[in-house]
Amino acid sequence: MERLYLYDTTLRDGQQTQGVQFSTAEKGRIAGMLDELGVDYVEGGWPGANPTDSAFFETASAMRAVMTAFGMTKRSGRSAENDEVLGAVLNARTPAVCLVGKAHVFHVRTALGITLEENLDNISRSIAHVVAQGREALFDAEHFFDGWEADADYAFDCLRAALDAGARWIVLCDTNGGVLPARIGAICAEVIARGIPGDHLGIHAHDDTGNAAACSLAAIDAGVRQIQGTLNGLGERCGNANLTTLIPTLLLKEPYRSRYEIGVGAQALTQITRMSRSLDDILNRVPRRSAPYVGASAFAHKAGLHASAILKDPSTYEHVTPEDVGNARIIPMSNQAGQSNLLRRLGEMGLQAHKGDPALESILEDVKAREERGYSYDTAQASFELVARAHLGMLPRFFDIKRYRVSIERRKNKYDRMVSLSEAVVVVKIGAQKVLSVSESLDASGSDRGPVNALAKALAKDLGPYQKHIDDLRLVDFKVRITQGGTEAVTRVVIDSEDGAGRRWSTVGVSANIVDASFEALLDAINWKLIRDEAVPV
Repeated sequence: MERLYLYDTTLRDGQQTQGVQFSTAEKGRIAGMLDELGVDYVEGGWPGANPTDSAFFETASAMRAVMTAFGMTKRSGRSAENDEVLGAVLNARTPAVCLVGKAHVFHVRTALGITLEENLDNISRSIAHVVAQGREALFDAEHFFDGWEADADYAFDCLRAALDAGARWIVLCDTNGGVLPARIGAICAEVIARGIPGDHLGIHAHDDTGNAAACSLAAIDAGVRQIQGTLNGLGERCGNANLTTLIPTLLLKEPYRSRYEIGVGAQALTQITRMSRSLDDILNRVPRRSAPYVGASAFAHKAGLHASAILKDPSTYEHVTPEDVGNARIIPMSNQAGQSNLLRRLGEMGLQAHKGDPALESILEDVKAREERGYSYDTAQASFELVARAHLGMLPRFFDIKRYRVSIERRKNKYDRMVSLSEAVVVVKIGAQKVLSVSESLDASGSDRGPVNALAKALAKDLGPYQKHIDDLRLVDFKVRITQGGTEAVTRVVIDSEDGAGRRWSTVGVSANIVDASFEALLDAINWKLIRDEAVPV
């Protein structure tokens, strides 16, 4: 089997997405996910171009993947040794360096304003300088495919200059994203026929015609052996080739799965849906439901002919098994197919019911009514379980909330600076006893953490006999969505919780008031934890 190499540029090219700006910590977290997935190269950014990228390279953890710094070839009139922009890239001390240079006569003459010979010299000397520093050198041939159509001989000369100078990889870039798959494949084949080995060639496709993944596969078919892309297809304009689409295709689809080997294994593939959604969480973006392989609707089957067949044999309407990519099959909860699916979901939760049980129809109707009001149980499985338990008569009553209040004060502190302070009061009835708890939103450093934090601390302050069960509970994520617009706006809050046993669960709350929605999700999180710990109601 031939080896294909995956080069991820989420942290650099993906950051060109409109509205996306990673912090240094976020870049570190994403790099860790990519390394866990098994990509071969992680392009961390452009050292010296901005403080975030520079800080990332200074703090990046060691990883199995080859960390790569991105930059550009030296400028005309300077030596490679004395070009401070190139020097900043090399100072990141990454094992690999990727330099971008022009491969289109129009861009050389118009954008750079230099001669064609000067451009070739800049490419050659820059790559040679990187190699002399003991680094693996990659050359991004910018606008290559458009450049080939304008002057194939010169575009090829740019590739040859980089290869002869010692570049390990020559990356063919469809920078404008307008070349179609058949032409991509034909040009790649011509490049190889002219003498650039396929195991030294990469493909960097943009998705401006919606064909970036297909263009990448066409390049592989032609003999290219490195594929560049981003998680979730992030990138400038319409994005880059989507690795969350390409990786499953390479591992699960013929002829690729039997011809090629990649660094991502079958076990890592089962985590790709989680990683895709984790990236959206970092960006506070709603995951695209229709995304291939990883979307919430990728394996959703509407009730009727499809749902009936799926329940008999999933292969009737599924091209791969959802579990292979860490996703899940969804059959909308309606009519008979919905009841069958509901029974399966209840069984996975350890709840026993049987077809024809009136409680099943009651659950379905309640869920549909709640979704009309703004609830969503696609990811908030813990809240869904509590709804189902209530209808099945299997929901313990651990405590009652008699009332709660949150106040927010804006005032000057002792340093004469305006600060915010939230205070929460919660009255809980546990058995026959009422408990009042008060908490502020300040953390150990004196920073304000907001009203929801104050509310969570007050609620968890004293739950009497249940305290031992919630002492290890942590809120690890908090997502807010507005589900309707205008004066009818409704806020949906999803809270992710975790405990000392490593369990992680999601709960949802909905209200016109964000604090009230948060409190509902928080209550569900605690109740689900108590049920899982088999706490005994007082």
